Amino acid sequence: MTPELTSLAWVVALSAVMWLPYVLNVIMVRGLVDAVGYPDDPKPMAAWAERMKAAHYNAVENLVLFATLVLIAHAAGISNQTTVLVCQLYFWARFVHLVAYTLGIPWVRTLAFATGWIACVALLIELL
Repeated sequence: MTPELTSLAWVVALSAVMWLPYVLNVIMVRGLVDAVGYPDDPKPMAAWAERMKAAHYNAVENLVLFATLVLIAHAAGISNQTTVLVCQLYFWARFVHLVAYTLGIPWVRTLAFATGWIACVALLIELL
């Protein structure tokens, strides 16, 4: 497996487990029955859990772009130091984004998001 695909696998793994903490918070706050049901007036999640849920949604939205670029690069046989670096950078940017968003650190969150976006742009430039 190429380093770019390995980075994609790590990004997918991160995205796949992001929901666990905030869903556990929903269960703790609302109870299992309301957590799996549709209560009329649900109790709110903790603020950190709301932010983590938003970070997860953002990660999934951006995964579409990143995964598409990595798969195009793989199909085209494009792999070099830049593609490897930006794929690794994307993973760490998304990790930092998750942590900063969950903890409510606005500038770090924004810089991490921008870093991930720049990594995608760099990967696109390598493809074109």
